[in-house]
Amino acid sequence: MSGSRVMKWVSGSLEILLAIPIFGAAIVLGTWYFALVAMLILHIITLVLSKQNNEPIYGSVLGIVTSLVAWIPFVGWIMHLLAGIFLMVSAAKKSRPPHPQQLNM
Repeated sequence: MSGSRVMKWVSGSLEILLAIPIFGAAIVLGTWYFALVAMLILHIITLVLSKQNNEPIYGSVLGIVTSLVAWIPFVGWIMHLLAGIFLMVSAAKKSRPPHPQQLNM
């Protein structure tokens, strides 16, 4: 399993954890919103690794957007839930083989 897939599972699991209504809010508020900064960093790392491995990046992009708007109460809940689902779905997919043009480089 590639590092990007491991990061997708980890960041997706953390997003689902933050999507639990009162528990997730307690984590975010209890860390003075540092949890959102940490998630932003994890999503950027996941995005870079996914890009290097030619894997889908939509979960990481949604996670980055989530980290930026999650301070809005109900929007944050929905975004955490969607980001977690999309990250886990993309982590569960099999990786595509490299494009033939990339092999000639």
